[in-house]
Amino acid sequence: GRARMFTGPLEDRVAITELNGIYADGVVRIDAATWATVWADDADWDLMGHKTKGKDAIVAFWNGAMGGLEAVSFHCVPCMIEVTGDTAKARVQTQEILKPKDGKARHVGGLYEDTLAKIDGQWLFTGRTFKIVAEFGVES
Repeated sequence: GRARMFTGPLEDRVAITELNGIYADGVVRIDAATWATVWADDADWDLMGHKTKGKDAIVAFWNGAMGGLEAVSFHCVPCMIEVTGDTAKARVQTQEILKPKDGKARHVGGLYEDTLAKIDGQWLFTGRTFKIVAEFGVES
């Protein structure tokens, strides 16, 4: 039979999919308050080898990175979610159009490898590792 990429309770998988939606909503609106809500307090974020530890530091780093952008379009699709009790692993494909305040726009296709935990009844990211899969500049 085919490989099961989505395992564990449907309710948990839906909550994790929605968590990715909240993350994307924070990005597209460049809204740190929304974006911050998806992270566990002691989370790890590895952005192409740049490692940040702890929710406060992660949000501060993100605010700095987003400061140079005029606009971002961000789409994400979970392509694997495996729930085991109160923890989970996921892979999420992303498509982004990044429009800097000065310079050419970039189209970035990426992949997150995630760990998550259900903390006080809410799923949160405990770790996200992001790698670019494919990228090109956009004439604008």
